[in-house]
Amino acid sequence: MYSDLPKVLHTIAGKPMVKHVIDTAHQLGSENIHLIYGHGGDLMRSYLANEQVNWVLQTEQLGTAHAVQQAAPFFKDNENIVVLYGDAPLITKETLEKLIEAKPENGIALLTVNLDNPTGYGRIIRENGNVVAIVEQKDANADQLNIKEVNTGVMVSDGASFKKWLARVGNNNAQGEYYLTDLIALANQDNCQVIAVQATDVMEVEGANNRLQLAALERYFQNKQASKLLLEGVMIYDPARFDLRGNIRAWKRCGNRC
Repeated sequence: MYSDLPKVLHTIAGKPMVKHVIDTAHQLGSENIHLIYGHGGDLMRSYLANEQVNWVLQTEQLGTAHAVQQAAPFFKDNENIVVLYGDAPLITKETLEKLIEAKPENGIALLTVNLDNPTGYGRIIRENGNVVAIVEQKDANADQLNIKEVNTGVMVSDGASFKKWLARVGNNNAQGEYYLTDLIALANQDNCQVIAVQATDVMEVEGANNRLQLAALERYFQNKQASKLLLEGVMIYDPARFDLRGNIRAWKRCGNRC
């Protein structure tokens, strides 16, 4: 981002990306929200001082599984744990409800998406239609690199299963990191089912690693809000220039002079 600001504090519609994710978690009725942070912790706490979250510090950046391990002591064995990402702000309550509903007992429900250009994403490995593993880009062979179905990183399982599998994750890979994606293979080793739920909207699971991607997410969000208002009877003469901050309530046949 070429910024001293932590990536997740960059804004969509005037609100930090991570705040969008927190709000969606609240919409799901989450009892506990564990916010794992590292770089820029003081700024994070300052920007989100009023948020009802459990702050979990990851002192070393050793991978996604290592990050979730820091929060695992707070997991209740019989509760659903949904893993979300602070730089993917457009995930919706409806998609997450669908994912949670699909979760098999003692297994994992994983959100995937099909991409024409899957470069950089972990590939979904299937055997006889079943999800058996996720292979990261740098660890994939030539055949695996041709797979179009990829991991979004969003998954749900119960707290007990998460704790069990996280304790067994190793770092024998090209990056020397602890991958959360290894939980898929570990679940299969334990004969636990892994269900893939495909996101219907690619933009819903897109993240932002630079300002170009951030601008694309901003415009998509604004277009979606404009479309919703138009369908509700609000006249927006140029939706491409529409810009919303906060929330809005409007009445039928409302336009630029309302």
